[in-house]
Amino acid sequence: MLGMALAAIDGTIVSTAVPQIVGDLGGFTVFSWLFSGYLLAVTVTLPLYGKLSDTFGRKPVLIAGIILFLVGSLLCAAAWNMAALIAFRIVQGLGGGALQGTIQTIAADLYPLKERPRIQARLSTVWATSSVAGPVAGGLLAGYADWRWIFLINLPVGAVALWRVVRHLQEPSRPRPATRPRVDWAGALAVFATGALLLTALVQGGVAWPWFSAPSLGLFGASALLAALTVVVERRAAEPIIPGWVWRRRTIASVNLALGAMGLLMVAPTVFLPTYAQSVLGLGPIAAEFVLSVMTLSWPVSAAFSDRVYNRIGFRRTAMLGMGAALLILLAFPLLPYPGEAWHPALLMLLLGAALGLFQLPLIVGVQSTVGWAERGTTTASVLFCRQVGQSIGAALFGAIANGVLAARLLDAPVDGLPGDLDAVARTLEDPGAVSSAAAEYLRRAVDAAVDHVYVGAAGAAALALLALITLAPRRFPVITEPSDSPTAPDPAATPTASEAAPARQDR
Repeated sequence: MLGMALAAIDGTIVSTAVPQIVGDLGGFTVFSWLFSGYLLAVTVTLPLYGKLSDTFGRKPVLIAGIILFLVGSLLCAAAWNMAALIAFRIVQGLGGGALQGTIQTIAADLYPLKERPRIQARLSTVWATSSVAGPVAGGLLAGYADWRWIFLINLPVGAVALWRVVRHLQEPSRPRPATRPRVDWAGALAVFATGALLLTALVQGGVAWPWFSAPSLGLFGASALLAALTVVVERRAAEPIIPGWVWRRRTIASVNLALGAMGLLMVAPTVFLPTYAQSVLGLGPIAAEFVLSVMTLSWPVSAAFSDRVYNRIGFRRTAMLGMGAALLILLAFPLLPYPGEAWHPALLMLLLGAALGLFQLPLIVGVQSTVGWAERGTTTASVLFCRQVGQSIGAALFGAIANGVLAARLLDAPVDGLPGDLDAVARTLEDPGAVSSAAAEYLRRAVDAAVDHVYVGAAGAAALALLALITLAPRRFPVITEPSDSPTAPDPAATPTASEAAPARQDR
């Protein structure tokens, strides 16, 4: 939980200190890469760390991730300009990728199936606490101390986490493989390069350059060529970073697609709800973050009790129940009164967190339980990777939708010279004297309409998640209860054969 806290609090604590960072280091035009660079590094390294943990064990990968994250934090605190800070944030992200995937895998290794909802719920409380404490801590440190402390505060937390992992985490002893494990470094480089180009195109498209400009088309074209090259490299590799069975097995493939769609829909509350709360409801930045944070309060509670549901009706039906509820909640958002009260979206977010807790945890626990130790790291990494990619695609897609709706509304604006994109409109509404009261009201209604369209799009993503579960997921997940969860589990370098796994499977 301490290791997870390093990654969980990172994004929220940095976001509130951006004005102070930009005021000190400059670089306003590129500060978004403080988040994009970190996200890119986390996402593209997830498959590599998953494979490494299956090959060499979880403990060395987790220790390396914590050390790399702390080194990145120390470097960020010493950054002398924005370019250096962005580069050091990428170093942090390289460690964050190891933290996110490996900790989720260790939770499945250490606890039997019946106890996993409890431990996963505890891990979820880390994210819930971070969503509340992060903005407050970041604002206090940036306002009353120095923004560099938002990175230095990671050092004592990480040091305690590292000490406890080294001292107390004991992995079961396993027979040494007959041959020395081989790492597919060519495949790792290909996956990294493909993901880096694709995410750069998605993150910067429509922001740094137009979607149909030469940079966007070039990046998308290059990522497509590299993706084809990655497939060729992985097919020839003896131990590929992303093995083909990840997509050939219906259970894993359906969960990957469903959680990818969940990453897509999560962009609506996490990215656009704070803008809605500030521009339409007139809340301050911290109050707007609290409207969003109520979602993370109900999420772990719902997740903790999800086992009582899936033990009766199964993983697939429980996830479908949760996502069906999320679909209705997302469709309810455009029906909120204008301008409304802050508790209106807060109530919907509270319900949405409960619905998504009922959706995500059964799928993660279920898919981890269908594989043995030797495949669990790769499987967990593939699930998290798809969720992160879905979030990046959602940011690009819904950003285009929101700006398109705004552009259409502003064509008939009552005054000329109004800003034309969502960020610029939000900044204009923060300054009461920037436009007339009638123009400000028109802009608020335009933002309201844009965010409503985003939530309708998020409901479409929820429908895609349901479709993936209905059409691809087996009715019952083939759960392995023994021997993969026991200390005498098979050699982690060897993939269990069907004959070995069959007696240990039960459908759930």
